[in-house]
Amino acid sequence: METKAERQECYPKDPVIPSRIARDPKTGYYTDCPARIREVYAHNCFMNRCFPVYLEEIHCGHCVVSMKTDPERHSSDGVHVGTDFLSALADTVLGVTGASMGERVVTVMSSMNFVHTPVAGTRIYVRSKVAHHGRTTMDIESRITDEDGTLLATMLSVMMNIGKFEGIPAKW
Repeated sequence: METKAERQECYPKDPVIPSRIARDPKTGYYTDCPARIREVYAHNCFMNRCFPVYLEEIHCGHCVVSMKTDPERHSSDGVHVGTDFLSALADTVLGVTGASMGERVVTVMSSMNFVHTPVAGTRIYVRSKVAHHGRTTMDIESRITDEDGTLLATMLSVMMNIGKFEGIPAKW
């Protein structure tokens, strides 16, 4: 049976993305965790080119992302945003939420409840928070709303912790 140290050795390290964020000399943690997370995700092709997502807020254990929908790109009928788009947008917030607690995560299971169909051309917000942070998994709850605050969908996801983000503590 492998030890915890042996398991952690196989975890991937931070991507080779240089940081301009200072580190605390005593702890080694970044002094501005949200800025470091933005640096890491600035290189994410999906979030920046395919889905231009704006990282509105990043706090320890919860975050808010938003995206302005485009009737030509995010709608099949030119009027309504499809549920596939909402699912993909909600899934993008999960990695950022995990990173806010120093975890690299992958989706194991998600369950979504669609409440209202948004009109294309509006800004959509996804607010997520960690409901449970265990040794191997993390449960994240997400709420998707439009710019008027209308609830569009909710999502509960189980994430597997597959590694650590060096320099981002579990609590800050």
